[in-house]
Amino acid sequence: MTASPSFFGWTVLCATFVLAVFGWGVGFYGPPVFLHAVVQRTGWSVGLVSGAVTLHFLAGTLVVANLPRLYRRIGVARTTAGGAALLALGVAGWAVAQAPWQLYGAAVLSGMGWVTLGAAAVNALIAPWFVRRRPAALGMAYNGASVGGIVFSPLWVFLIAQAGFAQAALWIGMTMVAVIAVLSHKVFKVTPQQLGQAPDGDSSPDGEPPYQSAIAAPPAPALAAKLRRDRAFVTLAAGMALGLFAQIGLIAHLLSLLAPLLGAQTAGLAMGLATASAIAGRSLVGWLMPPGADRRKIACVAYAVQIAGSLVLMLAADHAWAVWAGVVLFGSGIGNATSLPPLIAQTEFAREQASRVVPLIVALSQGAYAFAPAAFGALRSLLQPSGLALPGFLAAAALLQAAAIVCFAVGRGAHAKRGAR
Repeated sequence: MTASPSFFGWTVLCATFVLAVFGWGVGFYGPPVFLHAVVQRTGWSVGLVSGAVTLHFLAGTLVVANLPRLYRRIGVARTTAGGAALLALGVAGWAVAQAPWQLYGAAVLSGMGWVTLGAAAVNALIAPWFVRRRPAALGMAYNGASVGGIVFSPLWVFLIAQAGFAQAALWIGMTMVAVIAVLSHKVFKVTPQQLGQAPDGDSSPDGEPPYQSAIAAPPAPALAAKLRRDRAFVTLAAGMALGLFAQIGLIAHLLSLLAPLLGAQTAGLAMGLATASAIAGRSLVGWLMPPGADRRKIACVAYAVQIAGSLVLMLAADHAWAVWAGVVLFGSGIGNATSLPPLIAQTEFAREQASRVVPLIVALSQGAYAFAPAAFGALRSLLQPSGLALPGFLAAAALLQAAAIVCFAVGRGAHAKRGAR
């Protein structure tokens, strides 16, 4: 049965797309620009400012675990609007910090705020309205994340160059808070039950209460103990964590590494191109992947393409074409690094287990990649005196992604052997 054109879920989907644009544009793709801006403004070391980026992501990891509780206590609309205000306040702190402790305090605020506009929030907002169509709806909503990178990476750089970091943070922060507040009040506070509508716009309710399935319950102790001994799970979680660690570590520093070669504004455009390539890469996999395909093989190919991008970027100092070719190749895997592991889990675990495995591998990966900016920042500080920061960065990212390929390859067929026992 097709959904009614008046089905309010389509409005929720559009609003969630806009939320993702701001969430990722400010909270995810913003910190790499902030790192460069803070170092330029204060003269502090890259390692010190990288620690603030790590704290930003780590603070977000802690809040995600309590997001369902916040939804229950103060409601989805208030949580979302309050998170946007907290993110705006934190970014303003990045812009005006006069001491490292102020920068780290601002990072805590921005990290706590951005996850209320991040992946868990997108799932929470879409889940009550879509069940049968949920994969497609989530895919459309997550495209807002990529659009956020395309728009905001160069926009941040342009505004900071023209008006200064503090003014840019004020303009973008006020716009974000106003837009998210309106969407929260007009759209996100509405539930299917209030309108008498069923998920997907079907004529009869499925009985799924709002927000219940947005974030799955943590794994039962027995299942968690079993998963620790499951080769399919261990290799999937390790592969996702290693790949994202390399990806986030490189993205966090890529703009400031490319800025001396290209200029800050052109480097911002390069970051936007990487995000546009992420949309293309994710869309190609979605369109071309056959239903029975070995998804681990596809993940290995996606990471191999990113490794090729890293190797091409090593030529950036001597060849201008290498910057753009490398950014496209590396960017093509940015979206697939987060979307393919859950798809692998859906084929390798029973439905009930997959609903618990997916949030677990996402949480483990987020906890790991939170430390990537600081780790890569320490590597950068070590290599900077020798002039090898960019090639060293790229080599480290390539090695980590190669390790991710090994993990995905080693786990092939493990779920079949599990079922045969």
